[in-house]
Formats: sequence, C-alpha cells, structure tokens
Amino acid sequence: MFKGILIEKDDNGYHAGLKELDEAQLPEGDVTVRISHSTLNYKDALAITGKGPVVKTFPMVPGIDFVGEVEESSHADYKAGDKVILNGWGVGEAHWGGLAQKARVKGDWLIPLPEQFSPEQAMAIGTAGYTAMLCVLALEKHGVKPEDGEIVVTGANGGVGSVAISVLSKLGYDVVAVTGRPDDADYLKQLGAKDILDRAEFSEKAKPLGKSRWAGAVDVAGDNVLANICATMKYRGVVTACGLAAGMNFPATVAPFILRGVTLAGIDSVMCPREDRLEAWKRLGTDLDVAKLGEIGHEIGLGEAVEKAHELLEGKVRGRIIVDVNR
Repeated sequence: MFKGILIEKDDNGYHAGLKELDEAQLPEGDVTVRISHSTLNYKDALAITGKGPVVKTFPMVPGIDFVGEVEESSHADYKAGDKVILNGWGVGEAHWGGLAQKARVKGDWLIPLPEQFSPEQAMAIGTAGYTAMLCVLALEKHGVKPEDGEIVVTGANGGVGSVAISVLSKLGYDVVAVTGRPDDADYLKQLGAKDILDRAEFSEKAKPLGKSRWAGAVDVAGDNVLANICATMKYRGVVTACGLAAGMNFPATVAPFILRGVTLAGIDSVMCPREDRLEAWKRLGTDLDVAKLGEIGHEIGLGEAVEKAHELLEGKVRGRIIVDVNR
C-alpha cells in the first residue's frame, strides 16, 4: 500500500483527497518508481479542484512532475536504483501521476536525474522550469541576443516566470518582469529582473501596433496580454508562448507579423521530444543559478496539496511548490 492524492468523479460529485492506494491499482508501464518528491503546478491545481477539464479518466492521481528511484524495470535504459525525472506526457491527466508515493509509467517518458541537482532542486525546477528553458532555447534558436534589447516575461512571479528571469539574467539579458502582484517586486529583482511592470498595462484590448520595445518575450498568459506583447515587439522580435493563465483567446491582428516580422513561437512541454528535454535539463544545469532555487521553491507535505491547490488558483502562491510525498 502507498499514499496518494486520488481524484474521483461519481454520483456524489467531483472530489479529491489523500488515500491509501494498492500497488495493484497502478496503471500499465515498464518502470515502477518510488517517488520522493513531486510538485503542484497550475494544471495540477485545475485537476484537483475540478475547475478545468484536465482529467481525462477517473479515478486519477494528479501530478505532472515527479522525481524518484526506479524500484522495478523491464525497460532497457533503466534498472533498479536509478534516479529519474518525469515531466508531462499526459501523466496526471490520462495516466496516474506524481502526487503519490509510487508511479508506474513508460520508461520512454523518463530521463535521468541530472547530477547537478538534488531531488528537491529538480522539483523546484519541474515542468515550469523546464518549460522556461525551452522558451530560452527557442529565443536563442531564433537569434535573439542580449545586445538586441529587453526581454519581457509575463506571469513573472509564477514558476515559469521565476526560472525564466533567473536564466535569462544569468545569460546577460535585460529582463523586464510583468506581474499582477507588485508586492513581489523585491523577489523578482533578486531573481534578476531589471524592471517591474504592472500586468494592468497589458490587460486592455491591444492596438494593432504599439511602440516597439521588446526583442524577445516569454508569455504564460495568452489573451490580451499576449496580444499587447506582440504589438509592442521590435522588428524581428520573438515571442515564446507557453501558457494561458489569462485565457485561451488571442485577440490580435496580423500587423506585428507582416509589418515587423515578429515570430510567435509555440512552446509545448507535455509531448516535447526526448532530445529536446535532455538539452533543456542540460542547459538548466549550467545556466540556472542553483542558489536561487531556495527563493523559487517552497516545500509542503502530500497531505497539504489539496488545500494548496485552491490557494494556487487564487493567485496566493509565489514561485514553485515542491511536494514531499513522504510527509
């Protein structure tokens, strides 16, 4: 038996709670992992609260991230005792995830835990940090250099934003953080933000074009925020879009793309190919200041995850939530 958060939907409604689970309940897979730590992401919070159509089948153990030790494996790349990470692949949505003490998954979904990181540090990064690194890699791929100008990061106090600011500032970029929580200004500047802007400046309906300012962008918001970012990009600027915290819509025009040559690069972390995952984690090992993870990550016990999910959706959580599944 092992403990896990279980989401159920039945005649009594939609509910999530800490349960005792039997290993025989685990789904199919060729690697069984004894989990040490997981995380609580925005998507996990939507799944736990039922406030978003995240869960595809019931019952479901949420948790799109985990780190742990292989307990049993029939996969050629892994053996008992190996330390591994999982991010995405529909885990926590269509396949039992990481907010439990055990998981059984396909070995192809795993990558080795980089030696630079402890399990806690790896989860302080998690899907959010790995997504942020994918955004940085996309900016580099499209030729955005520090000398080209400022990089704007929306949702700056969240997990993606926090890691993006840390990495970009270490790489020499001038980063401007956009947040709806001005009280977090000191935190964002400690991470490396040069300037802080209020999200309200980006929340109104966008004009086709605005004054050009940004060489690059990391956007987790979507909706009017993304539209305003695109409208204020410099010539041949690059926007990486990886979230929808403000909404699914994109109420923009083609003007930035056909008049300024702006590139809008979509970033998907869930089904991202293995080679790109390995590259992102390798770069995190060199380009993220590990000392800043203490500011970004905050640890809770497994039994606190359901309550904390509600706080996350209410915008009361800063940075990353690490979940110690054994307390």
